[in-house]
Amino acid sequence: MNLLVTGAAGFVGSSYVRGLLADDSAGTAAVTVLDKLTYAGTLTNLPVGHPRLEFVHGDICDAALVDKLMSGADQVVHFAAESHVDRSIEGAGAFVRTNVLGTQTLLDAALRHGVGPFVHVSTDEVYGSLETGAWPEDHPLRPSSPYSASKASSDLIALSYHRTHGLDVRVTRCSNNYGPHQFPEKIVPLFVTNLLDGETVPLYGDGRNVRDWLHVEDHCLGVDLVRTKGRPGEVYNLGGGTELTNRELTGLLLAACDADWDRVEYVEDRKGHDLRYCVDWTKARTELGYRPRHDFASGLAETVAWYREHRDWWEPLKRGARLR
Repeated sequence: MNLLVTGAAGFVGSSYVRGLLADDSAGTAAVTVLDKLTYAGTLTNLPVGHPRLEFVHGDICDAALVDKLMSGADQVVHFAAESHVDRSIEGAGAFVRTNVLGTQTLLDAALRHGVGPFVHVSTDEVYGSLETGAWPEDHPLRPSSPYSASKASSDLIALSYHRTHGLDVRVTRCSNNYGPHQFPEKIVPLFVTNLLDGETVPLYGDGRNVRDWLHVEDHCLGVDLVRTKGRPGEVYNLGGGTELTNRELTGLLLAACDADWDRVEYVEDRKGHDLRYCVDWTKARTELGYRPRHDFASGLAETVAWYREHRDWWEPLKRGARLR
């Protein structure tokens, strides 16, 4: 069985591929990775040279390349996406192109070649903000940012291929991920690497925005459960069960890096900043047996330790992207 995985030189996709290749009992004969290697993707995330891994440098919007790869694939897990909200606010074009048109290009090729399941990996941000409770999968989509709007659009396009054509499409929507190999523009790796370098960290507004946190390996476990046990045409929420305000998370990161609150720089809040996200993952738990395995406290400590021990991984990335 040949699995095509898009965007697997990035944070979540590479964790998924490393897990597959480490498990000889997974039943995956070969994994083909298609990745454009944008600023957030690097081959250092992948076990290049592994006998069951083929890496292809390319764009999911390249219809000819996608068609060629899809002709040899049995199943697809689609991670490739532009995913940084701040960048989408500065310019939405790349997000619409990759997240919407790229997904449509993959779906067209999968339909032509009869490939399935096609797992489309999405985000809880498509639901918008809520004050209390948790979103079920049938909650209306109310995205706030160009990023989340592009992901909501790609979700709907993917599901339409199931309803119109019968393509075996399965959608996952996860809460905020953390863990090793995350590009240092997101809050956890940005704050940790800044603190390790003796710099300040930028906290939006008053820091009261709430997110649910999910270890990347638990997310990947959920994605693979959807691939192997999920139902065609269904959406599955994947949550972590740890809700924190950004201020609470900042306090934990400061403590983990032996830093004080004088290292925090309060900055103007992001435009359209959703107050709270929280997904109800009862469906994935009851249907698929999904349960996060990582305790947040130990998972965060291990993540901070990983960045402390892998400066050779993140320092070149931060210099290249001019992040602070």
